[in-house]
Amino acid sequence: MSILTVTLKILLGLVLLFALTKILGKTQISQITPFDFISSIVMGEIFVHAVFDEKHSLLEMAYPIVLWGVLIYLIELLAEKNLKLRCFFEGKPSVLIRNGQIDRQEMKRNKINLNQLLNLLRQNNVFSITEVKYAILEMNGFLSVLKNAPDATPTRKDLNLPDTPVNLPVTLVIDGEVLTDNLKLCGFDQTHLEEQLRQQNITNVKKVFYAEWKPDTGLYVSQK
Repeated sequence: MSILTVTLKILLGLVLLFALTKILGKTQISQITPFDFISSIVMGEIFVHAVFDEKHSLLEMAYPIVLWGVLIYLIELLAEKNLKLRCFFEGKPSVLIRNGQIDRQEMKRNKINLNQLLNLLRQNNVFSITEVKYAILEMNGFLSVLKNAPDATPTRKDLNLPDTPVNLPVTLVIDGEVLTDNLKLCGFDQTHLEEQLRQQNITNVKKVFYAEWKPDTGLYVSQK
């Protein structure tokens, strides 16, 4: 197989996989279900096999990738509209600890042993089962834990503390490049940003590695 053919196949495969990723939507690694994991592996196998098979033309390589992507899209579309199909393909949460009691049948059903359960609890900063009211195994394998009231972390409301405003920081500069849209979102312009930087003895925005703005704390700057 010529280098040109391999190059064209890889470029075509990259475009197709990128397009399918955009169409199928963004999913964080932590949110991937077993079905998503399997479909990704199959997609990768189809791509690799098609690229290095001399008998496959560009069209013959594109067809199985597109077909698999269409099938996954249709399955996700049906699962979105039908709760039973959604549970079938994505699974459903399982309550492993209910009212402080371990559900051994549910653990067996999910192939979870006691050591694994204790490990998952420790990842949630729980080192004793006596602290747990409910523990739910999510579809992605993560464990959600609701502690008993005496062991739960107190909130500001519990401590009768006054509320404080919560502000989302806005990134203004990354690696010397000003994010103009974010700057406008804060009601600033380039001149105002440069003035703020000069107050921190920075004369050139290119020297800024990272900068963010919060109304309550002002401008945070990390230089290169």
